Amino acid sequence: MNHREINKTIKSYSKYYRNVLINEGLEDVDQRMASYETRLKEMYDSNEFKAHDIYPSTNVSFVYAVIAMCLELKEAGYTDDRIIPAVEKGMEGRWKAFVKILNFIDRFPFCFSVVRKWNESDHADRVKDNSITYDYFNLEKDKVEYHISKCMYVEMFSCYGIRPLCKIFCNTDRIAYSGLTGHVEFIRHSDLSDGDACFDEIIRR
Repeated sequence: MNHREINKTIKSYSKYYRNVLINEGLEDVDQRMASYETRLKEMYDSNEFKAHDIYPSTNVSFVYAVIAMCLELKEAGYTDDRIIPAVEKGMEGRWKAFVKILNFIDRFPFCFSVVRKWNESDHADRVKDNSITYDYFNLEKDKVEYHISKCMYVEMFSCYGIRPLCKIFCNTDRIAYSGLTGHVEFIRHSDLSDGDACFDEIIRR
């Protein structure tokens, strides 16, 4: 990204961090925002970002924006158990619109077929750009099951020493499937933020 694109991207994502600060009742919001934006700009200029920003299926600039939020909150004395819900709440507006769309799709009997197709397409994209390593990916008529041993989301958080906080992104699957409870059952056995694998089952109800 050039400097203009970086500034535009930071402005787009900084609103979520402001939400976090306000929700948490923290003082010196403007000062904390300036610190966050400076950190994120430095991260976007880093060799680490250049090395990671090679996966078309992954919004790496957004992942880095969330990592920067986590690092700022850690410096403010927050524990991981506090950071995860704080960041999720600050970004809930981002997910609400998506969940509403899923709620609408969930009204129709072809819902699982759509979800099955989404998973098939996502798997193809991830394999193509090598952003996720699947031990296996089973696509059946009434079930999708996969086992993942490496994920670049987790690798990016690990690069900054905060692997457990990738739970924020791991949880987005749970959020998405919360809008599809009529025709789809989502079972997460484990994820890579705190385990050896991401193991999910998606079953037609």
